[in-house]
Amino acid sequence: MRIATVLHQGRRRVGRLSADGAAIELFDVEGDAGALAVIARPALPDVTHAVPLAEVQLLAPIPRPRRNIFCVGRNYHAHARELKDSVFRDHKAEGWPIVFTKVPETVIATGEAVQLPGAAISSQIDYEAELTIVIGRGGRNIPRSAAMDHVWGYTIVNDVTARDVQMRHSQWDLGKSFDTFCPMGPWIVTADELDGRDTRVRCWVMPAGGAPELRQDARTRDLIFDIPTLIETCSRGITLLPGDLIATGSPAGVGMGMNPPRWLGHGDAVRIEIDGLGVLENRFVDPSRTAAGAAA
Repeated sequence: MRIATVLHQGRRRVGRLSADGAAIELFDVEGDAGALAVIARPALPDVTHAVPLAEVQLLAPIPRPRRNIFCVGRNYHAHARELKDSVFRDHKAEGWPIVFTKVPETVIATGEAVQLPGAAISSQIDYEAELTIVIGRGGRNIPRSAAMDHVWGYTIVNDVTARDVQMRHSQWDLGKSFDTFCPMGPWIVTADELDGRDTRVRCWVMPAGGAPELRQDARTRDLIFDIPTLIETCSRGITLLPGDLIATGSPAGVGMGMNPPRWLGHGDAVRIEIDGLGVLENRFVDPSRTAAGAAA
């Protein structure tokens, strides 16, 4: 199933897409928490009625996660190689994944604008296309052998990063956690319909006024630390909760890995497609330039 959070007649609602994708069947639940309202339930709630998808606005499936999003760094072999001569050259994982977080306020929906912070704060904005795990059954010290039983579904995340801020601090959270720096969506696909352990992740950058450029193209089977390992790692001594999110890392092809690096600017757009999940697309906007244009 594809579980979506939408805005319909001024209210936030949760539902499932129809088989043909033309309508959304709205559930009889309070929609303020988005898909969190259905993830922890033993069964899906009743459907009240269906409305055409064209009559609703897609929101992030979990508009406000209950806590920080778990994120994994340098988790594709090719991506690790492309950054081996960067600021991360001295990092040695020693058999453990790199895990950091993004704050809940970073989340926006497909179609919403990512707000560039301005050159005085950061001039090196990068994209990272990522398959993201949605935890359905909580637990602590989950063994790798049982990890897939805790997966409720998957969504897409763009782990937008201010690289200069990321490099400035010993921890990554600040450079990852600017407002709007976690586009998510377009919906959650439940685990019975998608095996996230082997699906294709692609990312196009559409420069302002230019043609789309395919920058990232990989399969999740190429992860250094696979999905069961990530769940086992994140749950070591930490209780995972229904609705928790684990972004699994980004493939090679990020702007930082190019020579010279290619950063995102005003008017650029990023389109991410994951087979079996759908498309997440967002434009990057400098509010100061938008305001100046409006004033003119």
